[in-house]
Amino acid sequence: MFITAVSALALIGVGAVIFAASKANNNSKSNLATFVVKRGPLRISVTKSGTIKARDQIILKNEVEGVTSILYLIPEGEPVKKGDLLVELDASQLLDAKIDQEIKVQNTNAAYIGAKETFAVVQNQAISDVNLAELTLDFAGQDLEKYKEGEYPNLLNEANGLITLADEEVTRAKEKYDWSETLFEEKYISQTELKADELALKRKKLELQVTKNNLALLKNYTYKRNVSQLASDVSQATMALERAIRKARADVVQAEADLKAKESEYGRQNDKLKKNLEQIEKTKIYAPEDGLVIYATSARRGGWRSSTEPLDIGQTVRERQELIYLPTGSAVNAEVDIHETSLQKVRLRLPAIITVDALPGKTFLGEVTRIAPLPDATSMWMNPDLKVYNSEIEVDSSDTTLRTGMSCKVEIVIEQYEDATYIPVQAVLRVAGEPTVYVVKGKNFEPRRVEIGLDNNRMIRIMSGLREGEVVLLTPPLKSAAIEQYAYETAAENTLRDDDKAIYGTINDRLQIVDNGQQPASQRIPRADVNAPRPRKAGTDRMGPGQKQKTGRRSEDMSTQERQKMRERFEKMSPEEREKMRKKRQDGNR
Repeated sequence: MFITAVSALALIGVGAVIFAASKANNNSKSNLATFVVKRGPLRISVTKSGTIKARDQIILKNEVEGVTSILYLIPEGEPVKKGDLLVELDASQLLDAKIDQEIKVQNTNAAYIGAKETFAVVQNQAISDVNLAELTLDFAGQDLEKYKEGEYPNLLNEANGLITLADEEVTRAKEKYDWSETLFEEKYISQTELKADELALKRKKLELQVTKNNLALLKNYTYKRNVSQLASDVSQATMALERAIRKARADVVQAEADLKAKESEYGRQNDKLKKNLEQIEKTKIYAPEDGLVIYATSARRGGWRSSTEPLDIGQTVRERQELIYLPTGSAVNAEVDIHETSLQKVRLRLPAIITVDALPGKTFLGEVTRIAPLPDATSMWMNPDLKVYNSEIEVDSSDTTLRTGMSCKVEIVIEQYEDATYIPVQAVLRVAGEPTVYVVKGKNFEPRRVEIGLDNNRMIRIMSGLREGEVVLLTPPLKSAAIEQYAYETAAENTLRDDDKAIYGTINDRLQIVDNGQQPASQRIPRADVNAPRPRKAGTDRMGPGQKQKTGRRSEDMSTQERQKMRERFEKMSPEEREKMRKKRQDGNR
């Protein structure tokens, strides 16, 4: 990250030099800005603006569902006691809903009681129907058994008895008739009396035949019919009992289900009424502990990027929105947003120096205790290119003058050296990818590669390559920028491979970034003179005998469009064609 910072500042330095050159091209090198290399204490740190926030505090949120408006709001900064009213929200809609809900609860309660009584009636009726069906089946079985074991034998005996009597009467009638014939022959009785006895005999015979026929009917027809009828009655009663049991069970289940549904509906409506009452209670927010009232909107970070309206009477608030902070102790933290470019420097437990704008002259110490794992979503929403990570600095102080919401500056100390060599970051320029400074030698200057360490956006540590007291240019010469540009372009054109395309495209695309729809950055930011002579290798400044002048155009002699076309043509080449071009260039540079 510090390399990126050095490159950016070097570009600014190049712009400053071009601006100076446009005003006075004939100035001597002695008029260029210089800096004497220093050696001594050096602090590498990251400074960020932040906000003081209580470490231990009670956060009171709006727990009313939906969106409500504030009817009463306690003034900010006022000390409160436990139980004091802090916020009152509009409860008019909730009160109207409460009346409607009470009516629904009463209706569902009446339905529930009716279902309970209906269930009891259905249970009783089911038991009665099943008992009646069981009794009918029992009677049908008894009737069948009674007929087969009682009635039929009696009828059979009665029929046999009638046959016996009829047979005796026939015998007696025949004897009488025989005697009457004897008497008729003896002229003791008349023929009429004989005919009467004959008729009596026939009648008795006919009665005997009838009784025999009745016995046959009883055995062959009446018995079978009655047994089948009674057996059918038993079967019908059995099926009726099964139907009664099933119907009773279904009626009970249906009544029970209806009862449970009514009970559930009553419970649901009753719960809604309880919830409505709880919501009405939550429209008034009381202080759970003693403390000092701080509005959440005042303590929230965000600065000019924040779109949150300050808390006030009449303002609408949403569910779960933070409203009031009540600090419960004097310990505080400093909350800051660390830019992604500083993440590799900053780590947990690093010391920090905190100064508060409202407390001039006071300095507090602390350490980094938390760095968010992901960037702040609010900042990304306001500006997709801005990625900052919310971080907390624990302040090692219980000073009561530190209050939530105060603005502060936090200097996170990355490294601190008692003896280090350092120069301004703008004095370092990358030439051919290497950090380079220009050391003043009398009236001239010479490039020197150095090994650099971290920087604090003002000074950069020189680990090797410079000594204390040497003088370096703060504004490197114009040709150095051309060297840097030439190094990138030559590397891209000479050794570009498939995996290098992304790097090459990124370098060129940076010159075409459009800022807010205005002209490209390449036109707004002054660039080094790309027509400056390309540096040659030692021994190649002059052409030797037999050498021919190269007719190919150099990259710095080309326009931007020509270089773009060359790059596109190079990307379309096959690997064999690229290798052939590289060899050709290498042979031409020997």
